[in-house]
Amino acid sequence: MAQMALVLTYEYVSDVLERRAPHRDAHLALIKQWSEDGPLAIGGALGDPPHAALLVFETEDRAKVEEFVDADPYVAAGLVPKYTIEPWAVVAARPLAGEP
Repeated sequence: MAQMALVLTYEYVSDVLERRAPHRDAHLALIKQWSEDGPLAIGGALGDPPHAALLVFETEDRAKVEEFVDADPYVAAGLVPKYTIEPWAVVAARPLAGEP
């Protein structure tokens, strides 16, 4: 049986690397808080250089993920012009090797 999760995908502005510095510590602190105390299971930037991000939440409560988005300094600073939240039926999972 599949476990349900929600996937949050961010689309970054093209100059995110130049603009993120003032907001990065607070953004990473939010991620740490939600991964330690909340439903955030895994997440990170996509691409090199990053053009997007993908975060997986162990919840079916879309409002909970919206709460994360609303609290994210990257969103408040305009670094994320577009995001999506989609349900994900997880049928296979294991811890990543070397997971932090």
